[in-house]
Amino acid sequence: MYPEIMVIPMREELTRAGIQETRTAEEVEQALAKPGTTMVVVNSICGCAAGKMRPGVRMSLQHSTLPDRKITVFAGQDREATDKVRSHLEGNPPSSPAVAIFRDGKLVFLMQRSVIESSSAPQIAQYLTQAYDEICAKPTAVTQ
Repeated sequence: MYPEIMVIPMREELTRAGIQETRTAEEVEQALAKPGTTMVVVNSICGCAAGKMRPGVRMSLQHSTLPDRKITVFAGQDREATDKVRSHLEGNPPSSPAVAIFRDGKLVFLMQRSVIESSSAPQIAQYLTQAYDEICAKPTAVTQ
């Protein structure tokens, strides 16, 4: 684990964008238990998180359609919370950074480190906004 003083700016980059920090397994479980969509950002101290993932996530949050909830855990720092998120990733290998979207507690989208490393921040934002449109859009009422 890194000294907390080193990771504060990396945490704040996401919390300033409106993503709720979850540091315990209970906080993760509470968020995922709520109905609707929850985006989980697995933050990391690595360069691809700093130069690609966090900026891409922030860009994506300018989109008109968004998940109902947005939470983050910090891999290597908030071990209990990160382990709880990973337990919900349905057999996918651990990845940090990563971005997952759950609908009603079930994994429906996962962007792992391999995609993040090979993408630019704008590409990550585009992947996420496409996922928001497909997964998070609210059905519209049909009037007759």
